[in-house]
Amino acid sequence: MRRFCLPGAVVFLVSALPSAVQPALAQETTLFARDGFTLRWHLQGGLNAVSESNLFWDLAATTAPASGFDPDTDWLESYLKPGLSFEARLDGGAVLYGGASAVLSHTFGTDAFAAQDSGATTLEEAYLALRGGESEGISYDLSLGPREVSFGTGMLVANGATNGFERGALKFGPRKAWEMAALGKLSHGPVTGSAFYLDPNELPGQDGRNALAGLDLRFDDPKGGYIGATYVDVIRSGSPYPVAAPGGIGAPSILAGGREATRTLNIYAKTNPFDTGLANWVFTGDLALQRNDRIDMEAWAGRVTIGYSFADRPWSPMLTLGYQTFSGDDPDTATLERFDPLYYQGSPSAWATGSKSASTFINSNVNALSLALQLSPSPRESLTLRYAHVRANELKSPIQFGQGTRLDPDFEVVAGVTTADLADDLFLEYSRVINRNTFLTAGVSASFPGAGIDRVIGRDASPWTGGFANVVIAY
Repeated sequence: MRRFCLPGAVVFLVSALPSAVQPALAQETTLFARDGFTLRWHLQGGLNAVSESNLFWDLAATTAPASGFDPDTDWLESYLKPGLSFEARLDGGAVLYGGASAVLSHTFGTDAFAAQDSGATTLEEAYLALRGGESEGISYDLSLGPREVSFGTGMLVANGATNGFERGALKFGPRKAWEMAALGKLSHGPVTGSAFYLDPNELPGQDGRNALAGLDLRFDDPKGGYIGATYVDVIRSGSPYPVAAPGGIGAPSILAGGREATRTLNIYAKTNPFDTGLANWVFTGDLALQRNDRIDMEAWAGRVTIGYSFADRPWSPMLTLGYQTFSGDDPDTATLERFDPLYYQGSPSAWATGSKSASTFINSNVNALSLALQLSPSPRESLTLRYAHVRANELKSPIQFGQGTRLDPDFEVVAGVTTADLADDLFLEYSRVINRNTFLTAGVSASFPGAGIDRVIGRDASPWTGGFANVVIAY
């Protein structure tokens, strides 16, 4: 039961900073500017202290007793991401631009997946791009090279790199860029169409040779809402798929190279701010249909959220209720129904299924009912409480396998559960903007195992608890 977890700690990026701060940062980081050419430096970095107790509800003691896995551990993470970017205005108004960066990361101590004192220095971004055509009504943006790319709400295409293990910085997850990205965009007013080719930056020892190609079409309303669709075709892959044993009796079989030729259509939408009595309400929705005729695969997934802002109340409370579901493989059919979440954004504010549970269950064969309350005590502070009730979609069917999975001879994939109730997760997070370059985030979390986990262990499992505190700089 060993796999890579997506970051629980939020890494602040310059692009996520308030718009009023970004021009000041751009001026501060300018190295050279003359005759339409600008060169800038960039730097991100952080320290993250993490403590975990009863990791994975100590499932390893039952599923892999010979592994010697210690469910209690503390560690320190660090990373630096230096970079350069440039813009050059060409004759005719087009702009040639690009960027290059690297990530240096390290873990001091032993992390949640038993990686000890690990770290690596890797190339992050190295792309060249051209944009223009704004004065003609139709604008274009073409780029080639490693860079960050995401589409829609991050349900399928967002996290282009693997962190943790020999690379260190498991929770921070500082690597996000694809190892190779070819991207073309055409925009006319609020409509943008994109075509892409993406090769993920996988761990050298666990490279599935994956490659994706697809299209995205999106309409952004000036008021803030949007609607769009993303089509993704896995044109090359050596990544396996698990298949539930007939009737759910026995261990799952492994379908080598199952991911290749998997095609997914994701439709996503968010409402505009309303002008009437619904002014404080926000609604979002995602639906994904997945097919692979080569292996007789039919899967699906979706999410709906409802948000309400108490704008006139102290601390501006924002309450969000959501439900997300991802199909699992029905052990009573010959068709493979297990949803493949590909390269989703797994932070708690995006597509994590629970807080701690997201470290164990990927977005496949799980459902989650979630509730989040966000408070803003001051313009520089936020306090967020998240709750998730996590359940299995299909019984006696694999529930942990897929994106970022690192198979290890000492660990076994859990075939499934006989009771749907998996866990109840609580996560309290505090964030503070210390200044325009420095950010503090701290959190505590607990996961209370459900009857499904209890039955795997054979007794009432104890809660899994933990906490973290980090400081991040961004220029």
